[in-house]
Amino acid sequence: MCDGSCLFDVRQYPEEILGFAAQGVRLPLTYKKSWDDGFGARGWKLNATIGDLEIIASTRETGKKINTSVLVHDILDHFLSGFGVSGHRSEAMALAQLALRTGSDPTPDYEQMINEDIMRGRVNKESLTQFLPDDLLALLPAATAMVENDIMAWLKAVIGESRLCARLLEHFAELGESGKIHAAQSWSRLGLNKGKQQAFGLALQKLLEQADSRVEQMDCDKVTAEIILNNNACRFALQTNNHESPSLVFQTNIT
Repeated sequence: MCDGSCLFDVRQYPEEILGFAAQGVRLPLTYKKSWDDGFGARGWKLNATIGDLEIIASTRETGKKINTSVLVHDILDHFLSGFGVSGHRSEAMALAQLALRTGSDPTPDYEQMINEDIMRGRVNKESLTQFLPDDLLALLPAATAMVENDIMAWLKAVIGESRLCARLLEHFAELGESGKIHAAQSWSRLGLNKGKQQAFGLALQKLLEQADSRVEQMDCDKVTAEIILNNNACRFALQTNNHESPSLVFQTNIT
């Protein structure tokens, strides 16, 4: 499904991670009180992200500057846009979608990934030489057998750390721009109006707050759920395995 650039055909997703119901696009997800993934975090994961070690469960909590949660970002800006659910290239493209949806500036996140990962030779889902732009690769010795840390040390020595960071920031911005056409095509293939992406985000956040608060109050260990989206409404249905409240449905209109 991936063409080598972390771009996926959303119509080819397996049914167990994305399906089509009469009411719209169906996304299964799972809640656990504590995920056995090395983090022990409480929260939700799209079923598409289960098993990906880079994905930590998320709750209804939002950041200080963005009014939707990480789960909403994973759904709208990654998965429905046809990008990988993790990886630096996918995140660069998804952050550009987040910027379109919320008006946020992706630059601080790009800089964080550069400083914490790329400058240390770490790239998720691909090798460093696959990720770097051609002009930086051209600065490496011919037929190099350098490991990732050596590559970054060489580039810093050749052009300086400041210039290298600036070029990597440009590269992240270029990657973000490069995914915009694919994201628009992905939403169209799903029958979703991308012009409503901000409304979708707010609707999903509203329902997530209701569902997450309820399962937390009920002290559920595990919940299976599904989100169904169409251009007019969003539905969040969950199966609690609680005899008193075996299933709960939250719904809101898309305006």
